[in-house]
Amino acid sequence: MSGSHLDLQARRTLITGAGSGIGRALALELASRRGVLALAGRRPGPLAETAELVARCGGTAHTIIADLADDGEPERVIAETVAALGGLDVLVNNAGNVRAGALEDIDAADINAMIRLNLVAPILAAKAALPHLRAAGARHGHAALVGIASASALVGLPYYAAYAATKAGLTRFDEALRRELIGTGVHVATVYPGPVDTPMMASSQAGPDLGYGLRPVGEVAAEIMAGLEARHVDIDTQSPDRRALRELNNQDPLAVDAAIAPTLAERRAAVSTHRSI
Repeated sequence: MSGSHLDLQARRTLITGAGSGIGRALALELASRRGVLALAGRRPGPLAETAELVARCGGTAHTIIADLADDGEPERVIAETVAALGGLDVLVNNAGNVRAGALEDIDAADINAMIRLNLVAPILAAKAALPHLRAAGARHGHAALVGIASASALVGLPYYAAYAATKAGLTRFDEALRRELIGTGVHVATVYPGPVDTPMMASSQAGPDLGYGLRPVGEVAAEIMAGLEARHVDIDTQSPDRRALRELNNQDPLAVDAAIAPTLAERRAAVSTHRSI
């Protein structure tokens, strides 16, 4: 029914966290494919900027102001999206936040904020969206659910323990749901960005010497779209050195421990300011 290529032309798509970063870059990629978009986020100004850029690129956009960590908001955003777009072909669970640092230094409120936005909100949004995605999948076979996870879901690095837990949870959620949806025409994919040059990374002091070199967001978004259109289920947009770390972690995790140990104090100082909550 769907063939080997995922057709993303003119799809009705909801992108969460669309005011900046990867969310905005994906909106522009879909706009260039004549996308009909709903853009959700907390800040009206950046969302309006994204919507204007979408229009310039040939798409249309409906903006929804929402904090997806609040009770009932994922469901409301899906309902408003479907009402505005007349249905839903693609859901991109992109909204996320981070608080790095030694676990004992992180407030419980920040831990809960990461769990609610990075894990609970995507699950609830997907649950609310499923009837609409299933309907689109049955109609044309090119529906999709996309989770923007993180390299932290693949390799747990020090001072990102709670964040890594939420992103690893999203990864397994997507995988399990993908298997529930076999044969429905709904493609499920998970994206693993490494450090990307976005506002989310602006508060981090960690640089390339610690493995935190930033990739341009436009390049990452283009790779995500290429992976989706090829129906990949795991889309890894990390830099080559980060991919090598992933391979080493798979083969010899204690070797990663040994390599990181001499830099622990430097890492802790560099990432302790990293907060986007």
